[in-house]
Amino acid sequence: MMNMQNIMKQAQKMQKQMEKSQAELAATEFFGESVQGLVTATFTGDKKLVKIDFQADIVDPDDIETLSELTTQAINHALTQIDEATKKKLGAFAGKLPF
Repeated sequence: MMNMQNIMKQAQKMQKQMEKSQAELAATEFFGESVQGLVTATFTGDKKLVKIDFQADIVDPDDIETLSELTTQAINHALTQIDEATKKKLGAFAGKLPF
C-alpha cells in the first residue's frame, strides 16, 4: 500500500499537469460554423467568445430569425468542439488518481 506522502506527491504532480492542460486548452481557439459556413464563431478553450463572422449575403434585415438560427448553430458547434477537447485532454487524469 502506498504511503500518504507518496500519494500527496502524486496528487500534486497530477494537479500541476492538469493546470498546464487547462491553460493549454484556454489558449486554444475553437471554430464553429453553421450550415454552409454562413456564420462562424470563434471561442477560446475556456468558452470565451472571441468573434462571430457573418457572410454578407446572410444579413437580411427582413429575416433576422435565420441569422439567429445560424448564429446559434455556429456557437453550439464551437462549444461542442471545446467539450470534446476538454474531455479528451482532461479526462485522462481521472484514470490516474492514486487512490
